[in-house]
Amino acid sequence: MNKYIGVLILAFFSFSCSSDLDFDQAYDVKLEPVIEANLATFEIQAHQFVVNGMEQNVAGDVLDLDVFNDDFFNENLTRADFDFEINNTINRAFRVSVYLLDDDDTILYTIPFNVPAYSGAVNTISKEEIFEKVKVNILKNTTKIAFVAALLPGPTLSENSLGSLKLRSSATIYLTVE
Repeated sequence: MNKYIGVLILAFFSFSCSSDLDFDQAYDVKLEPVIEANLATFEIQAHQFVVNGMEQNVAGDVLDLDVFNDDFFNENLTRADFDFEINNTINRAFRVSVYLLDDDDTILYTIPFNVPAYSGAVNTISKEEIFEKVKVNILKNTTKIAFVAALLPGPTLSENSLGSLKLRSSATIYLTVE
């Protein structure tokens, strides 16, 4: 009896429904990956604005950022979100500017920040800059990113001044691959 039930079950599973397969659907695949990455971080101590006893009004750095010139990114980039966070514990206000530059060091785009002086309370500034549609072409031409911190008028800094200016940034990149 068990043999007959086993044969019936096997026969039942041997019959199946099938339909024509459409292999052309493979050409309709649309991938939309999202990539998150750290962009840049830095910390400038208050005393680093003083060189040989003289206060320096500007500090900065330039980084290579040629990822957007890669053919894959250039063809598939649809949007990029840049997130910035600046924490100031120096009793001096700053104007921080992020410059997107091309190969010739021409400024393509500026992201400005007004950072108030530290007064004992949490002093964190956050900003998001979104590049999409026409603005995404700016990124496709960007090969360098410059960070410049300029001191605004206030108490004079010395080699013994305390505090720091910290910047953290990240990028979320949206691609469409068809």
